[in-house]
Amino acid sequence: MLFAFSTGLMLSLSLILAIGSQNAFVLRQGILREHVWPIVLFCAVADTILIVTGVFGLPLLIADYVEQIGQWLFGGAAIWLSGYGVLRVRDLFDKKVLKIDARPVVSLWTTLGAAAAVTFINPHVYLDTVVLIGTISLQFSGVNKLAFGAGAAPASFVFFPALGYGGYLLSDIMRQPRAWRVLNGVIAVIMFVLAATMLQAGGWY
Repeated sequence: MLFAFSTGLMLSLSLILAIGSQNAFVLRQGILREHVWPIVLFCAVADTILIVTGVFGLPLLIADYVEQIGQWLFGGAAIWLSGYGVLRVRDLFDKKVLKIDARPVVSLWTTLGAAAAVTFINPHVYLDTVVLIGTISLQFSGVNKLAFGAGAAPASFVFFPALGYGGYLLSDIMRQPRAWRVLNGVIAVIMFVLAATMLQAGGWY
């Protein structure tokens, strides 16, 4: 149970921590001190809904085919996670930092509309939450599946408030390439470890 919970939490946090438009948007709002709480809440709830859909919805859709395609799903998830790890290793040698657009947003509804766009009009969001997390959840059942979901779902409620309300502090730190190198190194290790567990769960070794 503890393994399932920690796996869900580490996976979800690792996927969220990767540089992306949603993170840049939340951090931007924190720096500008504009509509921070509504944006943080919106992004956390949206991600949680997608994660829960992946963990408890995807298995229902493919329940009749798990025995036939389960090994290939785990293998695909391992390749996917390894790909993320390789990208993070590549970024260890990159000077890429999170860029912040400092233009103010006029209204709450405009800001929420922009948050919805960077969240839902992005195929990677669905691939990461519904497909990837949902596939990895297949190795767990019963109480362990609930534990995995309990670990994966709340990660957004931990990360986004920290990112939004820590905007000023994080913006100074995360503008430094060295900080991103450390973060990307940690994420790469987690991704490779999870990829290995997927291969084992799928019976590849």
